[in-house]
Amino acid sequence: MAEAIRVLHVLGGVGLGGAESRIMDLYRQMDRSEIQFDFLVHQNDTSVRKPQFYDEEIERLGGKIYMLPKFKVYNYFAYKKAVQEFFACHREFRVVQGHMTSTAGIYLPIAKKSGVHITVAHSRNAGVDKGLKGIATKFFRWNLVKKADVCFACSKLAGTDVFGEEAVRLGKVKIIHNAIDVERFRFHPGKREEMRKRLGIGGQLVLGHVGRFNYQKNHPYLIDIFAKLCTIVPDAVLLLLGEGPDREKIEEKCCALGISERVKFLGNQRRPEDYYQAMDVFVLPSFFEGLPGVLVEAQAAGLRCFVSDTVTREAAATDLVTYLGIGEEPQVWAQEIAAAASYERTATEDIMKAAGFDVAAQAAGYRLFYQKGDCSRL
Repeated sequence: MAEAIRVLHVLGGVGLGGAESRIMDLYRQMDRSEIQFDFLVHQNDTSVRKPQFYDEEIERLGGKIYMLPKFKVYNYFAYKKAVQEFFACHREFRVVQGHMTSTAGIYLPIAKKSGVHITVAHSRNAGVDKGLKGIATKFFRWNLVKKADVCFACSKLAGTDVFGEEAVRLGKVKIIHNAIDVERFRFHPGKREEMRKRLGIGGQLVLGHVGRFNYQKNHPYLIDIFAKLCTIVPDAVLLLLGEGPDREKIEEKCCALGISERVKFLGNQRRPEDYYQAMDVFVLPSFFEGLPGVLVEAQAAGLRCFVSDTVTREAAATDLVTYLGIGEEPQVWAQEIAAAASYERTATEDIMKAAGFDVAAQAAGYRLFYQKGDCSRL
């Protein structure tokens, strides 16, 4: 029996994030006797492996997790040497799929030179952090389209941001929408009642957000929206799923606005689908996104969604999505949400599947690609 094809996914880490969740959704669909995923992650101290959210599941599924030092620009030569040493020791990968595009221009050519059959640069986002970090990211992404065998992007916006408008226009970038396990997120009235009871929520209007507490997700604006909504709907509740460096600042902001009792910080959850059931409205006022998986999940759960107009329209598979500007006063969002909060929530899984957001169907295309390099079914 032939050995399984090994595919190496390069990421910042394997914590609970959008790209990581989508890769794990795909991983679960693979026949692992034929295709096996491994992961190359980055951290400051490579002498000790710090456990992350998906570690246990990856190991249970047969995957391996390797480490590189975190890239900090000034350690360019040390980073490059670490990459060279890694691929010199690991010749087992047929495909290297780089989701960390900020340094893909370094590690993908080295992987190719070491004998990797297919190198992939996969754009998962359509923006960068502000300041010097963002400038450095753009610099190291320059000409990435020529440094990989294949270029993937989760949306046209994400493809343009990383590979350039011309590359997208000329068809050099394959657009593959982020897909999820649609059935897992479908609306269940019974589960909704169970979750609201567990969370101590009665008949209140419940807003929800799922995302890392960082600059990209624009939590301060979200809290301002919710504070204005509370003047219209005094007993409204906000559920926040996720962790991140800015969580403490957001908790302090809620306290300063006097809405702490109305905001539930729920951290990372292994079953986010249960929490979508408890929500009435999903809010995503991000500064930038590629194609947010959480918005796909929210629609699969039948939720009305209010989203910043910086998010690609490709993410709107249903008529449940309303786009609003983050330059608007928070009151505008609050009024729109309050006006649309009463609606009949229905199952949307057929719509989501027809729009190409079901990972089971997408996995078949990936299997063909990993085995033969043919991405025609993606």
